[in-house]
Amino acid sequence: MIRKSSASQSWIFHQRSSLWRSCKNFRSLKQIHARMIVDGFNCDRGALKELVYAAAVELQTSIEYAHQLFDQISEPDLFMWNTMIRGSAQSPKPWSAVSIYSKMERHFVKPDHYTFPFVLKACTRLSWINTGTVIHGKITKHGFHWNVHSRNALIYFHANCGDIAIANCLFDESGRGDVVACSALIAGYAKRHNLVAARELFDEMPMKDLVSWNVMITGYVKQGNMECARELFYSVPERDVVTWNAMISGYVLKGEHAKAFEMYEEMTSIGERPDNVTMLSLLSACADSGNIDMGETIHRSILGIDDAGVVSIFLGNALIDMYSKCGSIRKALDVFHRMRERDEASWNSIIVGLAFGGCMENSLCLFEEMRRTKFRPNEITFVGVLIACSHSGRVDEGRAYFELMKSRYKIQPNLKHYGCMVDLYARAGLLNEAFEFIKSMKLEPNAIVWRTLLGACRIHGNIELGRHANKELLKLRQGESGDYVLLSNIYAESGEWRSAENVRNLMDGSGVKKERGFSSIDKENDELLGFLLG
Repeated sequence: MIRKSSASQSWIFHQRSSLWRSCKNFRSLKQIHARMIVDGFNCDRGALKELVYAAAVELQTSIEYAHQLFDQISEPDLFMWNTMIRGSAQSPKPWSAVSIYSKMERHFVKPDHYTFPFVLKACTRLSWINTGTVIHGKITKHGFHWNVHSRNALIYFHANCGDIAIANCLFDESGRGDVVACSALIAGYAKRHNLVAARELFDEMPMKDLVSWNVMITGYVKQGNMECARELFYSVPERDVVTWNAMISGYVLKGEHAKAFEMYEEMTSIGERPDNVTMLSLLSACADSGNIDMGETIHRSILGIDDAGVVSIFLGNALIDMYSKCGSIRKALDVFHRMRERDEASWNSIIVGLAFGGCMENSLCLFEEMRRTKFRPNEITFVGVLIACSHSGRVDEGRAYFELMKSRYKIQPNLKHYGCMVDLYARAGLLNEAFEFIKSMKLEPNAIVWRTLLGACRIHGNIELGRHANKELLKLRQGESGDYVLLSNIYAESGEWRSAENVRNLMDGSGVKKERGFSSIDKENDELLGFLLG
């Protein structure tokens, strides 16, 4: 084996360090790894440490690659173990952090005070109380219970999902005066919806860090108290993107979309850079409010972040949903086709969006295309497929897809699937088939199912089935004026004026008030749409 000279080794090290500073995405990470192998650095411990750290921690989307790399290292040192635990704890699969720690124990690698805080972080995210309690014991066993990082991690774990009394005990022993410990306990109180205790501790803090401010603001947001959240927001000495996101998401959740958009404009006007969380909240607001102009503005902002015009899977899915709900199917399709990577939700978003947008043929074609990919259709996919069949009058295809869902994909129908099938038969005027289908359901039909049949009975003038559907509806809900109006209209349109009058009298006698401007057909469609999308 030919050894490189020390001068050559030094030159390669500096080249690697120079390359390392340009490691900004997964592609460049792999290029650097390949260069290291070519230059003989695959066995260099320092190089491997940097590579593992970049893959596991710096680039949050490359954790799977970090695991593959780590498995190839014959004798990883403690730094590498801790790095993998840290990266896994903050990844979408935090349970892998606990798994790595268990593997570390089996290899008789002695932990240090950096090991346990990240294991506890994973336990907290997973709400693994028993596992976290075991880790607490190991911290005590190894003598790290007085270490400030381990103590604060224990306070955070117990405050959020463990024993709040233990969290308070740890805090009283040595945590008072420590701003991180205070923030950890405040976060626990807020998560347990005890904002009174959280606010008392917050007000007592001699010095407040940004985390504690964000925790309190988020706590009020989750409680729906936007007035208190806004008061604290404008009292924060310095804000970050988390602070802004809390307020924006709060307004979106309350349906105050205009205020969410105003907050976003204020955020960007002062130079605060939005992140994916910001964009997801705003796209949700655009979809709910039908504000396609703001949606397009957000879309342009997202594209401006990446010159290549590439969006992440999550943002791509949100854009598809937004454009579909705003009625711009062409733009939804354009986003879908431009996505370099997709997941099941990407396919579901476009299939359902096309179905509701009136592009039934395209929806079913994309479903067949999905079946040819690696992605497996799920219950949401089939809701879109059955809607497409229902809205296009494809009764036979709808039946076939319903059976395919059960036989080929082993998906048990839920109420949404049953509702789609009843709607399929009802729209086609096959009321007896719809009624027989309802009777054969393995789940108890809800009010939406019966109302769908009742609405179809009005359209097709089927008095007998309408009377039965109304009877079942009244068992489930008594105060809905539309149920009475539908049946009354069925009688009236069939010339049975006495029966229509009797229904009106029954409605008045029950104290049910008819809504002004009420359209029973529109309400039926709105209820079914809300049910299927909910």
